[in-house]
Amino acid sequence: MAKATVEITGRHVSVSDSMRDYALKKVESAISEFTKLENVHVILDVQKYLQIAEIVVQGRDRLRLEVRDTSEDMYASIDLVTNKLEQRLLKLKDKKTEKRIRTGQHDRL
Repeated sequence: MAKATVEITGRHVSVSDSMRDYALKKVESAISEFTKLENVHVILDVQKYLQIAEIVVQGRDRLRLEVRDTSEDMYASIDLVTNKLEQRLLKLKDKKTEKRIRTGQHDRL
């Protein structure tokens, strides 16, 4: 299984190496158990006093998730948005598992 590609870009901010490594580590740990993901785009943005982190995930079977969070610290924004992403992915995984069990396809997991 191919690993999802993670791209990190900055809007109105230059992304330092430590910020890039931190975001990469957090995103990779959040998506580690999800195999259907193909592209993950992390966008770090600064608008006045707000530090905004946004993650756009694309995967197979028309999967597309967009998660966004803000705070006064970029590292805190990255933490918040990766937690949100993990929750949304787990919820989606549970929905798909529940649908398979409901339709009688539970033996194909």
